[in-house]
Amino acid sequence: MSTRRHFLTAAAVAASVQIVPRHVLGGPNHTAPSEKLNIAGIGFGGMGSHNLAMCARTEQITALCDVDHNYARKVFTQYPDAKRFHDYRELLTSDVDFDAVVIATPDHTHAAISAAAMHKGKHVYCQKLLTHDAHESRVLARIAKQTGVATQLGIQGHSGEGRMLVSEWIWDGAIGEIAEVEAWCSLSYAPHGHASWSSPCSDRPAKIEKPPAGMDWDTWIGPAPMRPYHSCYHPRVWRCFWDFGCGMMGDRGVHTIDAIVSSLKLGHPDSIECTHVKGGTAEVHPESAVIEYRFPA
Repeated sequence: MSTRRHFLTAAAVAASVQIVPRHVLGGPNHTAPSEKLNIAGIGFGGMGSHNLAMCARTEQITALCDVDHNYARKVFTQYPDAKRFHDYRELLTSDVDFDAVVIATPDHTHAAISAAAMHKGKHVYCQKLLTHDAHESRVLARIAKQTGVATQLGIQGHSGEGRMLVSEWIWDGAIGEIAEVEAWCSLSYAPHGHASWSSPCSDRPAKIEKPPAGMDWDTWIGPAPMRPYHSCYHPRVWRCFWDFGCGMMGDRGVHTIDAIVSSLKLGHPDSIECTHVKGGTAEVHPESAVIEYRFPA
């Protein structure tokens, strides 16, 4: 098995990563299929470190960008030759040689970083949730078409055997005609929830804390309305805040519903209705909710 084939197979199965040789992507004077790609990682406090590790099996990590260098120090030590950055904009305007970016920052920054990278001609692998809202996704789709770069959304499990088996069973009629599907998740990212990434705050904290040493808070906030730093947001516990994340539905819900959407080849729903909600404010997502999606038959 060639090095290139091993990279594509391992990465796709584990993380739905799709990165192809430079000559396929149209890079000038790059014709060897086995040539290593130069990868820049942007955000690697959680899934980002896993994505980089998958890429590093056969590719070269040439740049690392994270707003919190103290939190990212473990990953920095794993790739000592990679150039380090706080701000993705500095990375994209630097002279570091890289072909593609692997993005795993908080949801609210995905669109801005992905768009900037594509405009620079960089190929983009972005961890789900792709964007903070539907409009941003439409904008990214237009930019991808205009620039012609390769793009891939990362959904762990999408390329796994289990998900594929579900589709095959449904397509073969193993369970007959499907009229209704129920999917649920027992975790909660709501304040004081029992998930490991739950925030300890039930509302916007009044207390102002000093950002950790080595952290660029302005860049972390990015396109969101400015607010002072607080440990209720970082590290890892930003998902339940409307300004930054999309709660449990935008995180685990993507995984739970993915097999159904793919297997039934669903398009856009006719309607979406929230029939039950518990908790939640203008600042944070609810503790729980029941949401009905209705699709045309």
